[in-house]
Amino acid sequence: MANRVNLHLVSDATGETLNSIARATVAQFEHAQIVPHRWSLIRTRFQLHRVLEGIESEPGPVLSTLVEMGLRSELETACQRLGLPVVHVLDPVLTMLQEQFGEAMMSRPGRQYVLDADYFRRIDAMHFVLAHDDGQAPAGIAEADVMLVGVSRSSKTPTCFYLANRGIKAANIPLVPGLPDPPGLEDPPCPVIGLTLDAEALIEIRRHRLRLIASGETHGPIRQDTSDYVDLEAVKAELLWARRLCVRRGWPVIDVTRRSIEETAATTLQLMEAWHARRQRAVSS
Repeated sequence: MANRVNLHLVSDATGETLNSIARATVAQFEHAQIVPHRWSLIRTRFQLHRVLEGIESEPGPVLSTLVEMGLRSELETACQRLGLPVVHVLDPVLTMLQEQFGEAMMSRPGRQYVLDADYFRRIDAMHFVLAHDDGQAPAGIAEADVMLVGVSRSSKTPTCFYLANRGIKAANIPLVPGLPDPPGLEDPPCPVIGLTLDAEALIEIRRHRLRLIASGETHGPIRQDTSDYVDLEAVKAELLWARRLCVRRGWPVIDVTRRSIEETAATTLQLMEAWHARRQRAVSS
């Protein structure tokens, strides 16, 4: 097939760095069909030989984050023999930092994945999200770093989990017309951010959710009356009510209609920083 390219991602750790780089770069080529081959936790010559066999059977360019010099050299030699390019994607940054610090790098694979305070903060944040998903356990919500509010299926839960992986305790609080405001929102100790989206996009997400529940592919309560839940005018009114509530309370709102979870999380972090900066200025004045 034209424009079909095998792309080998060779990492001595989990491969997340290479996966992110590959997604960001491949997305810029509209007509190319990239077939990724992921090789993670490659730390011995025996493991590398398995990788080289895979590269030889399905040739294609190689991206690498290997830091052990012997493995790097063997990978480069094999790729040169096969006439394939290999790029060690961390090298430019490592070279720059070595020049800045005047210190040689350690060449220790997976050194970023250690059981340190940051690791345990992420684990704690994940437990927090699980405990406080969809307005659960309101008594402990004061420990949140941020509260995400919005109507049902407005991407609150996946955004909270993504933030938890950054060590952020994010509480997911549903807004339901006709019910009292959830507890903890009267004088919140942290930023409160609303999530909203286009009514038609929300209806499609809700319909998909209902189909999954009906087929038994996912767990969840089956709504007895789904007419308002997926009715266009009712959903528009629900979204308008939620947005007006956020405006009245002074909470910023993120429209997630065309945003990925990563982009929503990044905007949330920016709004959190702005909230803390305002608080700091208020304390200082």
